[in-house]
Amino acid sequence: MVACIRVIADEGVRMQPFELPEFYMPYPARLNSNLERAREHSKAWAYEMDMIDVPQNGVPIWDEHDFDSHDYALLCSYTHPDASGPDLDLVTDWYVWVFYFDDHFVELYKRTGDLDSAREYLDRLALFMPVDGEITEEATNPVEMGLADLWTRTVPSHSADFRGRFVESTKNLLDESLWELANINEGRLSNPIEYVEMRRKVGGAPWSANLIEHVVGAEVPAEIAASRPMTVLRDTFADGVHLRNDVFSYQREVQDEGELSNGILVLEKFLEISTQQAADAVNDLITSRLQQFEHTALTELPALLDERAVPAHERLGVLGYVKGMQDWQSGGHEWHMRSSRYMNEKARTGPLSGPAGLGTQAVRIAASLAATMPQRARSFSNVPFRTVGQSTLPDIYMPFELKLSSHLDGARKNLVAWTREMGMLSEGIWDERILLAADLPLCAAGIHPEASADELDVTSSWLAWGTYADDYYPVLFNRTGNMAGAKASNERLRLFMPVDTPEPETAPTNALERSLADLWRRTTTPMTDAGRASLRTAVGTMLDSWLWELDNQRHNRIPDPVDYVEMRRHTFGSELTMSLARFGSGSDIPPEVYRTRPIQSMENSAMDFACLVNDMFSYQKEIQFEGEIHNGVLVVQNFLDCGKERGYEVVNNLMTARVRQFEHVLDLELPVLFEDLDAAAREALLGYADKLRNWMSGILNWHRGVDRYREEYLRFQPTPAEPAKSFATPSGLGTSAARIGSLLTAGR
Repeated sequence: MVACIRVIADEGVRMQPFELPEFYMPYPARLNSNLERAREHSKAWAYEMDMIDVPQNGVPIWDEHDFDSHDYALLCSYTHPDASGPDLDLVTDWYVWVFYFDDHFVELYKRTGDLDSAREYLDRLALFMPVDGEITEEATNPVEMGLADLWTRTVPSHSADFRGRFVESTKNLLDESLWELANINEGRLSNPIEYVEMRRKVGGAPWSANLIEHVVGAEVPAEIAASRPMTVLRDTFADGVHLRNDVFSYQREVQDEGELSNGILVLEKFLEISTQQAADAVNDLITSRLQQFEHTALTELPALLDERAVPAHERLGVLGYVKGMQDWQSGGHEWHMRSSRYMNEKARTGPLSGPAGLGTQAVRIAASLAATMPQRARSFSNVPFRTVGQSTLPDIYMPFELKLSSHLDGARKNLVAWTREMGMLSEGIWDERILLAADLPLCAAGIHPEASADELDVTSSWLAWGTYADDYYPVLFNRTGNMAGAKASNERLRLFMPVDTPEPETAPTNALERSLADLWRRTTTPMTDAGRASLRTAVGTMLDSWLWELDNQRHNRIPDPVDYVEMRRHTFGSELTMSLARFGSGSDIPPEVYRTRPIQSMENSAMDFACLVNDMFSYQKEIQFEGEIHNGVLVVQNFLDCGKERGYEVVNNLMTARVRQFEHVLDLELPVLFEDLDAAAREALLGYADKLRNWMSGILNWHRGVDRYREEYLRFQPTPAEPAKSFATPSGLGTSAARIGSLLTAGR
């Protein structure tokens, strides 16, 4: 949002690069009655903080005309229509500060490209946001002065949890300006996945969500703040806000300022489509994200509040917070529609969106609902088990050399013995032929080529357990819609992953529990409690993500593309395998380094490549033979309303972009990160990067080397007398396939 309202002088009439689309906006905007008070107060405050007519590096950032034309009080009065006078004053001051920071940063550092000085500038701002205690640093410029004043006026009334979240979102908003600056210096356009992730931080909508909590007078309870429903609500809110601004500001940012951080430009170049088509695609994504917001608020949030037994007064606060985000979306849209600073002349005066005034929005709301109905209906109209045929896979970009463990043959034999001992071959889900066809040790040998024989056995067993569990859940729970049973199974499985000991105290009752207990013991005996806690979280994340799959399958709902990419990392078991890789990288990497943007970018790029590889190879298996909806090619087809071939092309381009982003981090971003690390940590981090390279090349090799995705293998049909020999097999490492209803029909 920092870039949402940057103002430029009118330059006369220009040709619009595209026609504004029909936006999805089901809620009317309202205007706060304290608007004039906020205008008067915010101007006085800006003068007090030296933001108006005070030179910085010899040039004033704003004069009074600049400030008046920005009219941040109007923005805040639309986005916080129910705020009290004092709260509206405070929130408006925050927006004055954040936009002044943006223009200040542009003038001092973006125009000069001075990265080193920009880092020093941003590092100092953290001194004015203490989670605990008083501010002791002396302010040296209007940005520091304003932040010190606002922090002191805002955080005393809030809990430590809120303060921590507010510090994080504010730091993201400030620090990730370096990402934009680095891309400008390099002339680098980000890929769509990277863009959405980074736009949330640079744009600042999560920061705005914190201010919504303040205005509604109710914090999100700490016990649910990091849950999937609350995270999705924040993320969809952020994406809707930022992508809408990209549509309105494209002409100014891209054509006038040469900006690279704009969603229309990203899709225009990535998909190789016209500007109009890209604008329509961004609008479709806005619609999809807002409908994801609604779906989460109506279906996932109530269940979360019930499960966590959130008290009634806190529930009301959470609902007020959700309503506040809806108000922000509607108010922000109305502000963009009315402001002369954006490309909206036809929207304000022409027939595209109808009346623009308050009290006349019903026409626009009805039109937006009608225009977006086909997109919503398409997401629920998948026809399962339809014939899609074999596909010729495109060339897949893989610059990393494949390495294989010398212990592969032994691991293959040992895995058969272990799965039989655990009972995994006698419950009607798998038999030995299915296990051998999966050849999970081949995957383990590629992703862990330097492993000892025992280590390779452990890796192979984890892959087998995750794949078996992912197949077990659909068979037992999805076919009956038994979400309660799936949740109960998850809670049972957590009993076999204790943090304070490698020995579970509960006796297993089935192969899934028995094999997890055995793996936990073999894996975590040498670990610390912190290591066990990290691994337990990774496994739990994967288990919970399968509930998301079960719910979508139950509703025949093709996922929103952004939600799909982010959840696919979990359903694939990526956190599990990466947790195991981290343990093998030594203890020389400080834990906070894993939380830095370059490492997270590197990890997410590797995850997305691996997940999408599986989606391409398993498309026919999942769509035609299993009635699946969780496949990246299908998600692209649904979103772009295109055919299979185009879906494959887009997915392959995404895979290529993610690998190249991985390379970009290695070449340009890790050296900067190394400046703050000692030699041992640098060496360990390079070793971790090597493991991620092996992970990508090994998973690609595994998909190419197994029979399970070939049509002649998939067409084997079991007879009623041979249910356990079904070749309707799982689709691989942590995937959401194997909806083997025929297995139950034939043999259970």
